[in-house]
Amino acid sequence: MKKLLITFNLVFLGVLAFGQVDTPKYSFENLEPTATHHKVEQFVTQFLNNYHYQKFNVDDELSSKVFDNMIESIDRSHSYFTKEEINEFEKYRFELDEALLSGDLKIPFLVFNAYRKNYKERFAYIMKVLENPFDFSSKETYVVDREDKGWMNSKEELDNEWNKILKSQALSMKLSGSSDSSITKTLKTRYERYDSRVAKWRANDVFQTYMNAFTSVIDPHTSYMVPSTAAQFNIDMSQSLEGIGARLQNENDYVMIVDVIPGGPLFKTQQAGKDDYILSVAQGDDGEFQDIVGWLTDDAVNLIRGKKGTIVRLMLKSKDAPVNSEAREVRIERDKIKLEEAVVSAEVLEMEEDGKKYKIGLIDIPMFYRDFDAARSGGEFQSTTKDVNRFLEEFKKESLDGVIVDLRNNGGGSLTEAIGLTGLFIPKGPVVQRRTGKGRIDVEEDKDETVSYGGPLLVLQNRSSASASEIFAGAIQDYNRGLIVGEQSFGKGTVQQLVNLDQFLLSPRVASRKGAGTKGMEEEERYGQLKLTTEKFYRITGNSTQRKGVIPDIEFPSPWEAEEIGESSRPSALEYDEIESSLFQNRPEISKELLAKVSESFNERMEVNEDLKTLLKEFDIYKKQTEITEYSLNYETRLKEKEETEGNREAFKKLRKSKGGDDRSSDFYLVEAEKILKDMIAFQK
Repeated sequence: MKKLLITFNLVFLGVLAFGQVDTPKYSFENLEPTATHHKVEQFVTQFLNNYHYQKFNVDDELSSKVFDNMIESIDRSHSYFTKEEINEFEKYRFELDEALLSGDLKIPFLVFNAYRKNYKERFAYIMKVLENPFDFSSKETYVVDREDKGWMNSKEELDNEWNKILKSQALSMKLSGSSDSSITKTLKTRYERYDSRVAKWRANDVFQTYMNAFTSVIDPHTSYMVPSTAAQFNIDMSQSLEGIGARLQNENDYVMIVDVIPGGPLFKTQQAGKDDYILSVAQGDDGEFQDIVGWLTDDAVNLIRGKKGTIVRLMLKSKDAPVNSEAREVRIERDKIKLEEAVVSAEVLEMEEDGKKYKIGLIDIPMFYRDFDAARSGGEFQSTTKDVNRFLEEFKKESLDGVIVDLRNNGGGSLTEAIGLTGLFIPKGPVVQRRTGKGRIDVEEDKDETVSYGGPLLVLQNRSSASASEIFAGAIQDYNRGLIVGEQSFGKGTVQQLVNLDQFLLSPRVASRKGAGTKGMEEEERYGQLKLTTEKFYRITGNSTQRKGVIPDIEFPSPWEAEEIGESSRPSALEYDEIESSLFQNRPEISKELLAKVSESFNERMEVNEDLKTLLKEFDIYKKQTEITEYSLNYETRLKEKEETEGNREAFKKLRKSKGGDDRSSDFYLVEAEKILKDMIAFQK
C-alpha cells in the first residue's frame, strides 16, 4: 500500500549507518564511495526520472544546478575554498549528469576530500588565532552572509576573513556577558568539536549529502535517506519517547529544529518552532549552559533528551534573526510524547461590545490525525473529524453566536480528515482535486449531506498552516462558507510517497527472507529510502495551493514576506498552475457586501489601535535589521545596535499562539479574529 505524505519535508543528517558497519576510525584520510553507493546513485536517478511528478532531463542544465548545490552544501559561507580551487572544480560543472546516470561518484568525493584537507589547515589557524586576546576597539566590519559574494583570492584573504569571523563570534558572547577567558574557552571547545565532526565523516555522509544536492534540484520535498536505526529514521510516532518532542538536523554549524512534534513538551510551550537554532543547553533550573554550536545532531539529542519530569533549558535563536538579536531562553519539562494530547481542543469564549454579549466557540486543531488501523478494523477510532463533530454537538447546548477554527501552526496530516472536516460545515460536494504526473485528475468529495454546524464561521491561519490545513481552508473559502483570516498560508500543494529501495535492489532471495520477517534482516537493509513528489493538490476552483497557499479574506499584519518563509521561498519548488474547476454549488454565507463591511470595520480598527501601530513599527525595524549583512566589530557600536533591537522580542511574543488563561489577551491574532467574527455576526443580522 502506498504511504502518502502531505506534511513538511524533513531531512535527517548525522553519523549514518549504511550497509556493513565498520569500527569507527576517525581521521582525515580520503573517503571513497562503495559499490552500494554507485548502485544506488544510478537507480535513484533513473527512478526519479521515471516516477517523479515533474518530468526533468538529466542534462547539462541539471548538472550545473547539482554542482552549485554540492558546493553550497560543503562551503556555503565561502570560508574554506579559494577562488582558484573553485575554478579548478568548475571543469566538472557539466559532467555530473553523465555521472548520475552511470553511478560515477568521483567528482563529489574529490570535492569533499578537498574540503576536509582545507578544514584541517583552517583548524590549525583558528587555534593559533585563539591564543591571543581580541581587540574590540577597531573600526573593522564583518560581512555575515557571503553566499552572494565572490570567493577569496588567496589563503591570506581567508586568514583575514577568519580573523573577523572569530572576532564577531567572540563579540556576540561578550555582549551577552561572557568573560574573556570564558569566550576563549568556549570557542576553542567549539572548534575542537568541528574538527572532530569533520574527522568523523564517513563515505555514507558524503553520499547522502551529495544525493540530496541532486534531489533538491528537482523539488524541495524529494530526498534520499541512507538506512539507519529506527531512532534516526522513520520515527514511529506512536512510540513514547522521553524528551522535548522535536526533530533536529544539522544546518551548517548549527543544530536546528525542523519539526515540533504535536503532543510533545516543546509543542505545549508554544515558544519554539521550525527553523530555530539551538545555541546552548543547560540541565535543570540552575545548570550552566553548554555551547553546542558545531555539534552533531546525535550528540545534541543525547544532551537534550532525558528522563520524564526533569528540566532542560535551551537558548534558541531564529534562523532568520538579525545577528544582533538576543537568543531567548526556553524552559522545558521533559515528558513522554503523547499524541493523544495533540488532539482537537475547544472552549467557549465570551466577549462584550456595545452592551451586547457574544459567545464564540473556539476549536483548536493542531494536526489532522486519524487512527487508520483502528478505522480499518471497523471499531471505534480517533480522528480529527469525529472530535470536532463532538465539540460542535456540545456547542449546540451553549447557543453560540459563531465558531472559530484555529489552524495556526497546523502543518497538515491526513487528507481523509481534511475532507471529512470540510463536510461538517457544508452539504455534500467536492473538496479537493489531485493530479498525477501523467495528468490524471481525481476529485475527492464529501458524500455526507449532513451539516453539523451551519452558523457564522471563521478560520484562522498563519504562515505555518500547510497542506491538509490549506485544503480545508481553501474549500471553506471556495464555498463562501466562512471567512479566512490571518496570514497567507505556507503553500505546500504537493503529495509525497515513501519508497523503500530494498524492494527493488535486494536480490529475490534476500527480499523473500526479509518479507518473511527473518531475524537479523536489519543488516540486509542497505539501500535506503526515497521520498519523492508524485501528485499535486488543486482547489475545487482549479487553482493550485502550491506556492500561493490560501490568501486570507482579511490579511493580518506580518513581519514575514511570502518569498521569505514558505513554499515560494524555495527555489526548486514546483510552480503554481491551474486546472479546470469542479462542479460545485457555493454558499451564500459570505457575500461581497458582507466581506466589504467586515473589511472596512477591520481597517478602521487598525488605524486607531495603538498596540497595532507599535507592532507595525517593530515589524519595520525587524525587516530593516534582517536586511543588514555588514556589522561592526567595535564593542561600543555593537552594544548600541543591540540595545536598539531588543524591543522586537516583546513584539513577536504577541504573535505566538496562546493556549488559554491569562495569556489569551496577548494573542494578537486571536483577539482580532474574535472581533472580526463579532462584526460578521452583527452585519449578517
